[in-house]
Amino acid sequence: MRISLRRRVATAATALGLTTLGVLGAGAAPAQAAPADCPVGYFCGWKTYDATGTMYKTNASVATLGTWDNQFRTVSNRTSKFACLHDDANYGYDGNVGSVAPNPSGTEWGGPGSNGVSSVRLVATERECGGWEPYPYWYANPQATAPAFGDLNGDKTSDVLARDKAGRLWFLPGDGTGKLVGAGGWNAMNALTRHGDFSGDGKEDVIAREASTGKLWLYKGAATGSLGTRLLIGSGGWNAMNHLTAFGDLTGDGRSDLFAVEKSTGKLWLYPGTSTGALGARKLIGAGGWNSMNALVGFGDMTKDGKADLLARETSTGKLWLYPGKTGGLATRVLIGSGWNSMAAFLAVGDRTGDGYADMAAITNSSYSSNYGRGPGLLVAYDGKSTNGFQPGVMEDESWFDLNGQF
Repeated sequence: MRISLRRRVATAATALGLTTLGVLGAGAAPAQAAPADCPVGYFCGWKTYDATGTMYKTNASVATLGTWDNQFRTVSNRTSKFACLHDDANYGYDGNVGSVAPNPSGTEWGGPGSNGVSSVRLVATERECGGWEPYPYWYANPQATAPAFGDLNGDKTSDVLARDKAGRLWFLPGDGTGKLVGAGGWNAMNALTRHGDFSGDGKEDVIAREASTGKLWLYKGAATGSLGTRLLIGSGGWNAMNHLTAFGDLTGDGRSDLFAVEKSTGKLWLYPGTSTGALGARKLIGAGGWNSMNALVGFGDMTKDGKADLLARETSTGKLWLYPGKTGGLATRVLIGSGWNSMAAFLAVGDRTGDGYADMAAITNSSYSSNYGRGPGLLVAYDGKSTNGFQPGVMEDESWFDLNGQF
């Protein structure tokens, strides 16, 4: 049985005393310090409450525990993964499921919260303990022609990239499935953006900023949802910028461009794309005040004039502003909504409904509440319409929680 609500993970873990291993008696080791016998890289269990006596250990998932079924009274997780403790054999969900956070140092150990553990599953993210896929659910309608943007694999369907908390990158093609396109290491990036062909090969690309160095990298799209060899397009200094946003073609030269806000001044800069995939000399688009915005969205063409437009959310009010694109700059802004501070992230997804109008999706934060749901991690779809703005939002899915970015 799949857990129908993500909150059951937390509820079950709380009931088991396992929301984190921080409650499992860190620093409360008995004098014999037997938990240290658990090797690094292993999940261990004991039949006693003080972690003495015979020890069980495994460095892989175990569907049935044999003579250790229902025997754990103390556990220690020295792996680099979450340990899902199932009361059912074969990782079932009829009974309770607890999660034990990774603690390779072995400083935290204690009771499993349930005396009925019958199987142990090691997974990269805590959400997987609750029966969820490591990636969220995404569906989009196929279209007659490829979207102007939002189609990484060129199959005429809007798609999404999602990064999980383990630093893996997932490609969501729009049919409810997910494909691993980055096995790890993506948590080293503190900004990710896409939409547009920067390399000039006709395929949509991804731009990422490396947190430790401030370097800017271009990951060329491979037209399969995967990413090819990366290209350094900024040797450093990009940590001085906020809201890196792949925008589309603002300069009118047929190449995608990049927006970024300077943290120290609030200035909005345009970095034009070039024929090599690198960025050209920047151009000032906004003289100041852009630090008052806490989200920029390279949306596509909302005004239907053939030019890419920018959406921006005002921090103090939650208002959503449309800045229509014009050759080389932005036109006078237009208010298209208010109350948008209940959203944690925005997804410009092209025409996902196939009706000819560009659409948007948003991921809720803890302040969100509606007749359809409340709290963080919900996907709300906003369909485009013939005039500027969106149709009323509809909550479509609840699997967008405990991620580390989506774009």
